[in-house]
Amino acid sequence: MMTLIAIFFPFASFFLRGKILTSILCLILQITLIGWIPAAIWAVISLQNSRADKRNQKLIRAIKAKS
Repeated sequence: MMTLIAIFFPFASFFLRGKILTSILCLILQITLIGWIPAAIWAVISLQNSRADKRNQKLIRAIKAKS
């Protein structure tokens, strides 16, 4: 669901994750039709990186709990 939001409404993807200034910058970028594609790519990559960071933190906590 968030990936679709990141593609069609890139600024909303950042806004929903609490990145207000990044959201405003992305909105300014996507106002132009040619800027929409880079904004969508940026939002999807940022979303994937955020998910990877959460996954890594969960693994680190699991490893620390075992030792």
